[in-house]
Amino acid sequence: MKFFVTATLCATLVTGVLPAPVGAGAIEKACRQSDRSAANPSLCRCIQSVANASLNRAERKTVSKWFKDPHQAQVVRQSDRRSDERLWARYKAFGENATRICG
Repeated sequence: MKFFVTATLCATLVTGVLPAPVGAGAIEKACRQSDRSAANPSLCRCIQSVANASLNRAERKTVSKWFKDPHQAQVVRQSDRRSDERLWARYKAFGENATRICG
């Protein structure tokens, strides 16, 4: 435990960024690692919580990748595949919920 705390402290001092908690979900991790100025730990936890209630595990994993590569979200949005249309509809609902709940 002492090693873990020391390693975390060192990583924080070197990078200036707190690592995502061990139990953090894919979206929370992606949110915390993004370069968006509004991404703070509290907001990222809230967004993850809404994602847990709105999206299944595979969808959360897919959506988390969009933080690094937003173009992939547009690929899904413009796709004619039925599965992509369903994902986009669920993602839109997730986004609306996250905005309403997390601010």
